Amino acid sequence: SSPASGYGLMSDDIFGVVPMDAAEHAAKRAAITEQLKAETGIDDAMIEHLVRTFYARIAEDEVLGPIFAEKISDWEPHLRKMFAFWSSVTLQTGVYHGRPMPAHVTLPIDARHFDRWLDLFARTARDTCPPAAAERFIERAGVIASSLEMGVATVAGVRIPPGQRYHNPEID
Repeated sequence: SSPASGYGLMSDDIFGVVPMDAAEHAAKRAAITEQLKAETGIDDAMIEHLVRTFYARIAEDEVLGPIFAEKISDWEPHLRKMFAFWSSVTLQTGVYHGRPMPAHVTLPIDARHFDRWLDLFARTARDTCPPAAAERFIERAGVIASSLEMGVATVAGVRIPPGQRYHNPEID
């Protein structure tokens, strides 16, 4: 088995990577999910509570609220997507099958919005979750925000040098 085996693949030699048996893959994913649940205390109910609380706060936020309101008129379908998303990114359940990048790259946002989103998310996670769970959510949120910020910059035709952030002069 190679390092690729951690990604749902097996290899008997460096060139012969083959798909893992579906049942074996499902069993390994379930074991990882259970381990993460045990380590963090995160479960579906906690994810739903965090997501609902966070997006209620987003809707009331003077900066982020209008951006979301422009795109989301019916919150429940979005929230259900977010339950699956956060289950996948915090517990590695694989239940989310969406593509978040296209939904974000055309928004009028930059580092300031991502920082505000992260701050609000971190405060909400700490308000609604035990410490180990909050830190798992916050760590994953940081990775996601960084990736989305890079995607937004790239679509805008901006290369972000290492250690710098994306600033959109059109939204000052």
